[in-house]
This record gives sequence, structure tokens and C-alpha cells, in this order.
Amino acid sequence: MVPKHIQDDELPGKDVAKEFYAHYEPKEILGRGVSSTVRRCIEKDTGREFAAKIIDVSSTDSANESTFLEATRREIVILRKASGHNHIIELHDVFESTTFIFLVLELCPHGELFDYLTSVVTLSEKKTRHIMKQVLEAVAFIHDHGVVHRDIKPENILLDEKFNVKITDFGFAAELGPTEPRLRDLLGTPGYLAPELLKASMYENEPGYGHEVDVWACGVVMYTLLVGFPPFWHRKQMIMLRAIMEGRYEFKSPEWDDITETAKDLITKMLTVDPAKRITARQALQHAFFHGVGQSKQSFNARRAFHLACITVRAMIRIQRLRFTPEMITTDIVIREPYRIRTLRKAVDACAFRVYNHWVKRGEVQNRAALFENRAKCDLILQKEIRKEQQASA
Repeated sequence: MVPKHIQDDELPGKDVAKEFYAHYEPKEILGRGVSSTVRRCIEKDTGREFAAKIIDVSSTDSANESTFLEATRREIVILRKASGHNHIIELHDVFESTTFIFLVLELCPHGELFDYLTSVVTLSEKKTRHIMKQVLEAVAFIHDHGVVHRDIKPENILLDEKFNVKITDFGFAAELGPTEPRLRDLLGTPGYLAPELLKASMYENEPGYGHEVDVWACGVVMYTLLVGFPPFWHRKQMIMLRAIMEGRYEFKSPEWDDITETAKDLITKMLTVDPAKRITARQALQHAFFHGVGQSKQSFNARRAFHLACITVRAMIRIQRLRFTPEMITTDIVIREPYRIRTLRKAVDACAFRVYNHWVKRGEVQNRAALFENRAKCDLILQKEIRKEQQASA
């Protein structure tokens, strides 16, 4: 028996999807899309938990219904084709009725990478390396099978119980083949669109695009993970799209001061405007960013080893002396430029997202230091009251 509160909350009745209800018990909502709802569900025979994506085919108008249904069935075919890969969401079951399609998918308890990034603000290079390696492995796998995802972004990257990556949402995915070696459709999320995809939709003489658009999106994701904001943003979308087509982005200070040149180099090679010169997913996995730590064949660098030894000795001496001669923390830089201190920057950014529910923006790039330029509402109210008193006394 389906609980009443679930039935009342846009859940299809048993007469619509008898087969689904016979095998699964739907639970709470995990997320919503334009024409779909994702719910946690429990398989009755095994007690295992899954995520059921309930797609309302009838929610679109009659003219687009057949196209939408065709796209959903294409997504099912592609998910089955990618079945078995460790970093691609596993399709467990499919049920179809006249008005609804139920996709029973692997459950990822830690949700979207986007939500995780919002809570931690930025990721270290070590964590970024772990995530991007898995993302690129999944992208390389689908590319080897002739599939283009076309919507790689943190919202479509899920994290399982061990914080391993699972690529999901293949609704915009397409298969390339002899009959259709290049694509021309304008699909995806604006900030993650590759230059050649935009040009293909604007100019008739453009050759179209292929697998390379996913690698560009991976570059945008990696940039975002390291500093907490995307490389391309402007309040006017056309200006942002022009920046994408020209490949205009920056490694600005102070956010990029602590990021290694190896990480920047990989991002630069993924965010190359010319798709013919852009690195592939397989080539990206061979980049020094993924092999610079713990590489057994790496040559010994005497200068680097000596520098590291000096830093270690200085740190040990300072720790030993700290209890006897504690150093005072200078507050001058905290007052003048609090955003330059990484710990304060992360705290500010976390609070900004909780207050505004989006990145704080300024100018042509994302700049969350703008939070310090916002005046508190209580100060503005106090100023108004003072003005009223002055006018009354006058």
C-alpha cells in the first residue's frame, strides 16, 4: 500500500504503473527536473535501495511528446550500453506505461558533486585529482563507445557512499556513427558549452562538433572544483558566450595563488578553443597532474628535496618554540584584506552561498570578495532613522 502523503505528492497511481509498484516501494523525493521526479525506492524482494527517476511523458505538448519519448528511450539505450563501468550510474530496471517511464537507478547517498562543493567551497588538488580522474575515465569510456554526453557538469556528477564519482543524466547524450559523425544541436548548460558547439548553432558553414565538447566541460568542472567558481561568467549571457568562443578566462589572484602550474596546464589544455588541438579524455588521464604524486620513476630533484628539508626543520623549530614564545597574529591584513587569507576566504564563501544561494558576483568574473562590499541591512535602516531624526529636529 502506497502511503497517502506519497500518493498526494505527484506520484502516479497504481493503475498507471502496476508493474513498478509490484516490485518497488517509493519513498521520499530526492530531486526534481522539468518533467521528472527522482525518488528513493526499496526493492521489495531484496530490500535494496535505489533511485527511481519518474519521467512524465504526458507533461510535454503533443507536438514535442514523440521527440521527448524518443530522447528518453535513447537515454535508456545509452545507459545500457555504458552498463558495468564503475563511474557511470547503473540502470537497474525500466518500466514504461502510457504516460510515465520509470528508470530504476543506482542510489548515490552523497548526492550531487555540486551540493558537496557548495558545502566545502573549494577542493584541494588531491581531492580534485581523485574526482577528475574518475570523471575522465567515465568520459573516455563513453567516447570509446561512440557516445557524447553533452551535459557534463557538477549537478550531473553524483557521489556514492564512498565518495566515488557516478556520471548521470544522459538525457542530452547522443551516439556518433558513420551516418552522423558530427552534431549540430544546441544542447547543454550555458557555462559549460564548448566554443565549437556554439559556433555550430550560429553559423551554417561550421562543421559541427563531436566528443571534444565533453573534454571542454571537464575543464570547466576542474576549474570550478579548485577555486569554487566557473571560468566563464557574466550577468549578460551573450557576453559570457562570446568569452567562451574566444576562450577568455583567467587564473586570478588570490584564488589561484596556491594552485600548482601542473593543474593550470591541464585546465589550459582542456579549455583549448580549437577542438583539433584540445586534449582528449585519454590523453588527459596521462597528464602529469594525475602522475606527479607517488610516481616511482620520477627523477630525484636535489634542489626541491633540500628546500623541503629546510621548511621541515623550520617548522619543527617553530613548533618547539611556540609554547615559550608564542607569536602574535597580526590583525592588520585581516582588517584590510580578509579575503587573501585562505581560511577566511573559505568561511566567507560558505556563508555567501547560504545567504544568497548562488555565487556572489562582480564584474566579468566570479568574485566572492564582493561580499565585503555589501553593507548590512541593519546599518542602512539605522541611517534612515538618523536622517528622520535630523529632519524632525531641523
